[in-house]
Amino acid sequence: MPLDRRPLYEVWHRFRRPRLGRRFGPVDIVHATGGVIPPPGSAALVVTVHDLAFLHRPAHFTRHGVAFMTRSLELAMAEAAVIMVPSETTARDCVEYGIDSDRLAVVPWGAEPVIVTAADRERVRASYRLPQEFVLWVGTAEPRKNLARLVEAMAPVDAPLVLAGGPGWGVEVAEITAAPDVSHLGQIPPADLPTLLDLATVFVLPSLLEGFGMPVLEAMAQGTAVVTSRGTSTEEIVGPEGIVVDPHDTEALSEAIATLLSDAPARAAAAEAGLARAERMTWDATAALIEAAYRRALDA
Repeated sequence: MPLDRRPLYEVWHRFRRPRLGRRFGPVDIVHATGGVIPPPGSAALVVTVHDLAFLHRPAHFTRHGVAFMTRSLELAMAEAAVIMVPSETTARDCVEYGIDSDRLAVVPWGAEPVIVTAADRERVRASYRLPQEFVLWVGTAEPRKNLARLVEAMAPVDAPLVLAGGPGWGVEVAEITAAPDVSHLGQIPPADLPTLLDLATVFVLPSLLEGFGMPVLEAMAQGTAVVTSRGTSTEEIVGPEGIVVDPHDTEALSEAIATLLSDAPARAAAAEAGLARAERMTWDATAALIEAAYRRALDA
């Protein structure tokens, strides 16, 4: 394209130029998967809206980020034949915002379990100096991830907390990791993630809002017991047998983590239920739903 990535995004959103067809020839479908919406020309437009967190909690994002994502949503509503969302939670949010439910396609993501060997475990444990038992959180450090409350909830729990993921924004990771028994691994190679999830005693994602919550599904696929937030899309992922708590309730979060750490049968049951559920959430199922959404877009 004639512009670098960031200027191109801004020009696309403001002026709806340059069109893709001039560069690549005839296009049947344009699928905007991450907030940047190129002008589709004569092609059918499909837009993925992951969540509306930027509307609910604008203070958790940069000023430019809120403006850019708001413009993305406006363009989706004006131009998209199909708006794809990863969860029923996001679908309900979109309907409340004014998007016609007939334009929505709920397409949950998938995960495939990765076989982890004893050598993998030994290598990853040594590389990151991991203790025998630990509670794991994975994600980008940003305000809606509720990290400060997680650290507070871990204070009375007799286990270290390991954080993995990029630094993000709006959260001082150095302040969080100053608490006793809290460490931050930073961004880890994708190849190490399945083993890290496998090694964790308990996985916790207490986010205030998620469009889907991929780390929860990935932890379940590796057979690790999960604690996550009630009333968010991650409650959909873990299902009725999952362990969910009010993400604003520090004491409840602490009790749920402590129970799984101390009760091996309960932890095994939670892991088994999560694994069985994750086995039904495959990328093949996701692909079939995406194909159906594309066909809807072409027929619109």
